[in-house]
Amino acid sequence: MTDPARPASPFRDRPFIGALAIAALLLAAANLRGGLVVVGPLVMEIRDTLAINASAFSLLTTLPLLCFGIVSITVPWLSRRWAPQQLAIAGLLVISLGVALRLLEQYPLVILGTLLLGSAIAVLNVLIPGLVKSFFPGQVGLMTGLYSVTLSLGAGLGVYLAVPLMEQFGSWRYPVALWALLPLFCMLFWLPMLRVRGVERLGKLTRMSLWRDKVAWAITLFMGLQSFYFYSMATWLPKILLESSLDAHRAGTATALINLVSIPFNLFVPMLAARMRNQRLLVLGTFTASFIGIAGLWWLPSAALLWASLIGVGCGCALSLALSFFVLRTATPVQATALSAMAQSIGYLLAALGPLSLGLLRDINGHWQWALATMLVLQLFQLGFGWYAARPLNVVSDQERQRDLKAGAAPKAY
Repeated sequence: MTDPARPASPFRDRPFIGALAIAALLLAAANLRGGLVVVGPLVMEIRDTLAINASAFSLLTTLPLLCFGIVSITVPWLSRRWAPQQLAIAGLLVISLGVALRLLEQYPLVILGTLLLGSAIAVLNVLIPGLVKSFFPGQVGLMTGLYSVTLSLGAGLGVYLAVPLMEQFGSWRYPVALWALLPLFCMLFWLPMLRVRGVERLGKLTRMSLWRDKVAWAITLFMGLQSFYFYSMATWLPKILLESSLDAHRAGTATALINLVSIPFNLFVPMLAARMRNQRLLVLGTFTASFIGIAGLWWLPSAALLWASLIGVGCGCALSLALSFFVLRTATPVQATALSAMAQSIGYLLAALGPLSLGLLRDINGHWQWALATMLVLQLFQLGFGWYAARPLNVVSDQERQRDLKAGAAPKAY
């Protein structure tokens, strides 16, 4: 539920700088996945250049998720020392540097670049919900939807353009280099944001801890389980379908549908969520699509395109709802940044466990039934946490709770 006493946007009566702020936020979102996923379609060429095996290459995709989990929790501390606009610009510079290092032939430098890339993306992942709440307090649903769509489009373009650019220019380095240059272009839109007042050092106002708040934990676990679900499906769906006797073309098309189908839901779910007193209907719809999609893979894998489309609906709705909760369940940008840090830290650590744990279940049992059954059970837990998070109650920080107790005030409902 949005706060009826919203603060004014810093861009009121300044439409030009407001348009620059929209472009800055969306261009930043476009840079948060492309540099990571571009290596997937280029796996064989990169492995040949670096002379590494499949396990060594897998670190290029799993290390960023670990960075997301570990670095996210440090962002509130960083935001007490630097303005979020400064951190955003620094993050874009480090993304460019990290991708550039992944162009080299020395594997240790490629790993260093991967760590820098994942760490910088983690910082921007956490910062952007707070910046949305600061920059556009009256349009959080629309801006969260646009941010979510641009995030997906950036990932889609990273995959889609990789092979055509490699074939056009004759080297895998060209499509990768594109994602080293785009952050530098994005910075041109962020430099004017340094002069925007009212959002400097969001964390300077107070130290914000949400670790004892039940609403914050519900949102965190909802975020974690949706990340576990998405990265598990993105990793193993092709393998599941191939082992179900589908050809490689249909398996690849089904996997691509997950991202394509999610895009409209990325846009409209946050807009709907911002207009609702509670979001339980959206949580239930998300669960229904995901549960049927997974059950369908188990029951009738030959209808893979239908089940992948439903999985895409579930993934798109779940991610958009998680991002929406960051701004709808917080009263201030400080709280939004703290909640985003907590949820994304634990969420991406869970996501890193997803592909590994399901792969182990497949190896132990020799089939995918137990892995799919595990996903079905986890969907029930995700429904429960989402149902709790969808109530129209804001998070309450540990500091607020202690202050109320000292003052003898009645504890807030949570």
